[in-house]
Amino acid sequence: MAEEEYEKILFQFHSDVLDEETIETMWAVVIDKEKGLYKLDSIPFYAPNVAANDIIYAEFDEDQEQLTYRHTVEASGNSTVQVVILDSGTDTNEIREMFDSLGCSSEKYSEGYFVIDVPSSLNYSAVQNKLIELQNAGILDYAEPCLSKKHGLE
Repeated sequence: MAEEEYEKILFQFHSDVLDEETIETMWAVVIDKEKGLYKLDSIPFYAPNVAANDIIYAEFDEDQEQLTYRHTVEASGNSTVQVVILDSGTDTNEIREMFDSLGCSSEKYSEGYFVIDVPSSLNYSAVQNKLIELQNAGILDYAEPCLSKKHGLE
């Protein structure tokens, strides 16, 4: 079996949080280099409206001098949740493990900030209930920059 080939893709977007143009790079598996098709292999830390396993179109950008995201070809159905720990006495990895036990993977950006990938096959209500419970307890706050139709409100 052939080993998967990876490329780093640049995402450019306006960050409402930072109120400025922002860039983020993420790894993607090459699906068809000729057609510019890639499968996102990272959980976005900041980029909105994309999630892990989305099929995206990227092309080489002369100004950026690297492959740059242009649009999503096929959404994976996964959702991305951004989590900020508000309680300084709370260990980020312990909170990540709670969501791991619910079936979600996560990537830690720094102590106090991580992102959760909610697989399309997972019922989001248990994850959302845990987020709300921890939010109400003053432990964390969260945002849903990419909530799939499957995970949206019924």
